[in-house]
Amino acid sequence: MNFCSACGATVSFRIPQGDSLPRHVCDTCGEIHYSNPKLVVGAVAEHEGKILLCRRAIEPRLGLWTLPAGFMENSETTADAAARETLEEACARIEVVDAFSMVSIPHISQVHLFYRARLPEPVFAPGEESLDVALFDEQDIPWDELAFRSVRLALEHYLADRRAGRFIFHSDDLAMEPVKSM
Repeated sequence: MNFCSACGATVSFRIPQGDSLPRHVCDTCGEIHYSNPKLVVGAVAEHEGKILLCRRAIEPRLGLWTLPAGFMENSETTADAAARETLEEACARIEVVDAFSMVSIPHISQVHLFYRARLPEPVFAPGEESLDVALFDEQDIPWDELAFRSVRLALEHYLADRRAGRFIFHSDDLAMEPVKSM
């Protein structure tokens, strides 16, 4: 950031008085510009024991499978975001049940929140961000083709809880994957 969105003056990257972290601070009006983690929200939507997955039509991870999820918008609840993302990516209307899995990913400044959801009717189609959408039985989930580690964690927790006959809230932290040497 080079200029203040409040007054247009230049900003400096420094620790403001009373704070403990460096921020972009306007040199003229004193406005502090915070940069905070992004919230990605999605759903583990189930219909007759099968899980709804989308094959990504966009980067990152083009062509791989994921749960319907995306960035939360301003002025919506997290549950509304999960339902909206499912409608956008899978053209499916879901009934959101409850928050189920939260994954903190500090190295990319994101938090992924997944809801349990019901897909009342098996009505779905690829949205603009999906190449394909399908319902998968547990044994048919394309584990080696999942786009994100947070999705794998959410699915593993979901399926384990379903087998146990009770759902609990899960909270995980994902560290950056080590770079593989050649």
